[in-house]
Parts: sequence; C-alpha cells; structure tokens
Amino acid sequence: MDRFPVRAVTCGSLYHWFGYYDMLCFDAEGRRVLHLGVDFQDRPPRAEDTALIGLTDLASDVMVPLARTRAFNWQQGAMLSWHPQAPSRVVLYNDRVGNACRTMILDVETMQTRDLGPAHSDVGLKGELALTLNYARIATTRPGYGYAGPSDPWADEPHPEGDGVGLLDLSTGRWRLSVSLGQVYEDLAADHDLGDAKLWLNHALLNPSETRYVFLARWRPPGSQGWRTVMYTAAPDGSDVRRVPGEGMVSHLDWRDDDHLLAWTSMEGQGAHFYLVDTASHAYEPVAPDQLLVDGHCSYSHDGRYILTDTYPDPRDRQRTLMVYDTRNDQVTVLGRFLAPEAFDGEIRCDLHPRWSPDDRQICFDSVHEGHRRVYLMDVSSLWG
Repeated sequence: MDRFPVRAVTCGSLYHWFGYYDMLCFDAEGRRVLHLGVDFQDRPPRAEDTALIGLTDLASDVMVPLARTRAFNWQQGAMLSWHPQAPSRVVLYNDRVGNACRTMILDVETMQTRDLGPAHSDVGLKGELALTLNYARIATTRPGYGYAGPSDPWADEPHPEGDGVGLLDLSTGRWRLSVSLGQVYEDLAADHDLGDAKLWLNHALLNPSETRYVFLARWRPPGSQGWRTVMYTAAPDGSDVRRVPGEGMVSHLDWRDDDHLLAWTSMEGQGAHFYLVDTASHAYEPVAPDQLLVDGHCSYSHDGRYILTDTYPDPRDRQRTLMVYDTRNDQVTVLGRFLAPEAFDGEIRCDLHPRWSPDDRQICFDSVHEGHRRVYLMDVSSLWG
C-alpha cells in the first residue's frame, strides 16, 4: 500500500484544475474541494471562453456546478477561494464584467452572486481584506497570469500613478489604491536604469493577520528578453513601503508568520535558494540549501512545521516531484513524482501547485500525468504518525 495514496477528485468530459497554491481550495471541514472545468486543454484561454466553477464532495465524489467565469488562466485559475469568514458557504472568484475584471462573491446554499469590487489576487486569512492587481496589464507583460479580453487603461504608460496594488474591503466592497506603479518606479529608478521599460506587479500576498503584504515589481531591462524582479512589503494603507533583499530574481513565496517570508530568490554571494527573510530587519538565512535545490510552489503547514513544495519537470524524464521539508527534523520526504508530457509546456503547462487541507492531513494538487487535466487528492496523514 502506498504511504501517500492519491486519487482523482474530478472526472467527466471537462478538463479540470484549481490554480494557484496560496488560495483556499478546501472548505473549513476539508470535505469539499473547489475546481474549474473547461472543454479544452491545449491552448491559452481566449476572451470568448468560459470556465465552469464547481466543487467535489470528497465523501461522495459528487461534483456540483456552481457558476461560470470568463476571467481565468491555467496558472492561477480564477483565484478561487472559500471566504475565510464563511469557509463552508461562501466562495470568492474573479469574473469579467464588460471590460472590467471583478471579484464575485457566491453563496453556495442560495446560489446568489454579487459583484464585490475589482478582481483580487489574494484573500486575507482573516477574511477582512483582499488585494487587487491589474490583470489586463499582466496579460500583456506576463502571458499566462492575466485574463484575456479586458484592455488596460494604462497600456501606453510605463509606470502609471493610477495603477498598482489595490486594497478591497471584503465586508463593504470599498476599494482604494494602496501602492502605485509610480511610487515603485520612483524607488527603483534611484539605483536601476529602467529607461522606458514597462513596470508591472505580480503575486501580492497578505500576511496572516492582514497587517502587511508582499508584492513583486517586475520589468524587462532594455534589450533583454528576461525580466528583473524586486520584492516589496507594505502596510495595507500603503505606508511603510520596504524593499526586501534579493538580487533581481524572486519567484514563489509564502508567509511563515506576520514578520517572516519564505521566498525563492538569490542573495549576494549565496546564489539561488529558499530564504527565510525577516521583513523588519531584512536579515535572512537559507532554508535547506542542500536539500531544496530548485524553485517550487512553497507553503507552510498551518502549524509551521512542514514546507510543502514541488518542482518543474526534470528535463531527463519530465517528472515533477512533490515533497515536504520537515523544519523540525531537517528532512525532506518525497511524496510522489508525476509526469508532465511535453504537450503541456510553456503558457499551457500544468504545475502541481500543491495545497494543504485545513488539518494538514491531505494535499490537493493539479496534474496531467494521466494525459488529462485533473485535480487530485493525496493523503499525507502518515507524516504526523
């Protein structure tokens, strides 16, 4: 018997996935899992495409349709999440309304939906605040992470004052701009030659108590195909903006607690690793540098003991590795390896994006190892003895 049994939790004629690793796919009881479904899997989404939002009851394997959305991508889905203040009844997701990307709120008992405000990129764990980004801008600067269809009001501006990280109050729907691209440009221009490079923001994430958030600022230097990344943190009201250490490359990240960030980045003289960074003092230390050797979608178990992560396909055999690092015992446990066929490369790739259940005894992940996009469940209860 496998130590970590795996089963598919989606089926039927549609191709299913959830999306990013830092959203709440499980309800409060760990009984129902959210997912998206479409009738294609071999191309990027188009403006006319819609995705079915649904859930699977893990006790009965019954799949229930909930709504449809026109704002989704392969990497982050529609930023689906159970509402932390009603995590068994209310679902948040992004949709497109006319030329605008919006946050929708859905009551799964009454099936009523309402438009709450601009499209979110993160929902705080307290359920009071969400962060928003301009998905039309991201669609052109980082294909695969934006939404097809909407036009960017600031498309011709390299660093507009009216665009940036927004703050959405989940109880009232009130929205305000927190940190603008203009502010970020002013800071970066002090020691970077940006020229007319177009600046954009990615991966905004609130800390557990919603008192601070992190975001990534990115641009392509003149004549370069790649981009540079600088990590910042800020208070929700936009004050106390701090640049976090790193050498122009920051990838996946997660808050360990209110003051410490785990991030795959490069530090001077130490190369690329996972680092734990103190966001107040900016002190940092590598995490498992001899064991966690490659970038992955990292997240802490709820008690902070384990770091769950994955890998991109190994070029030798196209296998992606799912693993956990035990911070208490300094030990990596491989949970499984899953094939990524070459047909799923580039923008249409299907990363594992593993996600913890509320009790940390199950993991949900996306995969194409059977040739069909599906959502899978893995039992990791044996980790806990």
